[in-house]
Amino acid sequence: MTDTHDMRAEVRLPTTDLRADLGFFTKTLGMRMDMIYPADDPAVAVFTGHGLRVRLEASDDAPALIRIMTDDTGFADGAQMLTSPGGTSVEIAPLNPPLELPETDHAFVVRRLADQAPWVIGRAGMQYRDLIPTRLGGSIIASHIRIPDGGPVPDMVHFHRVGFQLIYCYRGWVDVVYEDQGGPIRLHAGDCFIQPPEIRHRVLEASDGIEVIEIGVPAEHITEIDHDMTLPTPHHRPDREWDGQRFVHNVGADAAWTPNRAGFEARDTTIAANTKAVAGVQVLRRGHGASEWSAHDADIHFTFVLEGQMTLMGEGKAPYVLSAGDAFVIPPGMATCYADPSDDVELLEVSLPGLFQLTPVLVKS
Repeated sequence: MTDTHDMRAEVRLPTTDLRADLGFFTKTLGMRMDMIYPADDPAVAVFTGHGLRVRLEASDDAPALIRIMTDDTGFADGAQMLTSPGGTSVEIAPLNPPLELPETDHAFVVRRLADQAPWVIGRAGMQYRDLIPTRLGGSIIASHIRIPDGGPVPDMVHFHRVGFQLIYCYRGWVDVVYEDQGGPIRLHAGDCFIQPPEIRHRVLEASDGIEVIEIGVPAEHITEIDHDMTLPTPHHRPDREWDGQRFVHNVGADAAWTPNRAGFEARDTTIAANTKAVAGVQVLRRGHGASEWSAHDADIHFTFVLEGQMTLMGEGKAPYVLSAGDAFVIPPGMATCYADPSDDVELLEVSLPGLFQLTPVLVKS
């Protein structure tokens, strides 16, 4: 077997002007020239720099693109796009770009399990079902994830460049290990984690039929593999913050239920407190009294039906009879009513921001 330490790789780039490119790659891009030949009429030059090995070859082939990521604002005199004399395009991008949260494209969305939304194979072989097809303009992704056959999960230590991320265990159990949170933690049905931005973690093992609900903000965010960190880490730091957020492991069986809104009571997952109200997550169930019409002022208000059944009434909309596995989004200011809830109904409610006002609304029948 070949020792990979005795191997190296390089990128071949065509150039129509090798002589002029020598100065561009060394002086403008700050790379080191390692080879050039033949001596009498050079046609090939090899450069290294910025973790890249480049072989320039005189050719009329289509030009290539190099993307250099750096936090040095003075690199290449601050240029964002360059073209070498020989035709190579060079894009200069931030090494750690700031997370961009797109403006929410508000919409009333209902996604029913009976609609047979397709399951697709995602990361680590897990199956995903999209709960908000519109993604509200890219502001959020909500996924119903399942692994039919349990056992070890082929995962690696990784992290997400994300503004907020929730993992709620819907069925079964899953073992996950997190940076600075001790040994593996088993998440049971009814429990949830929030994964603060960039906390390293790895999924270890899951039960047969494991299902989770995962919420990510924004919808498109980067998952990055950390090849250097080994989990668990040696220190237990429950109060550590990542971008102002603390890791949360909320155990549903230990939570207290309190009156919430007309006809419902709720258990708080403490996520609003631990994210400084970036987001809030609570579970609602049937309480006392009759349901009432109301409107909220949250930017994003997502709900997944965990158990039971109810009728979602929306002003100006046809009623939706919803049951376990269905999901919906209510835009701010829209009057709705959770009518005819069954005794066993349970709802997972996620809001951004974590604190919002729910105002009773009089709706004419």
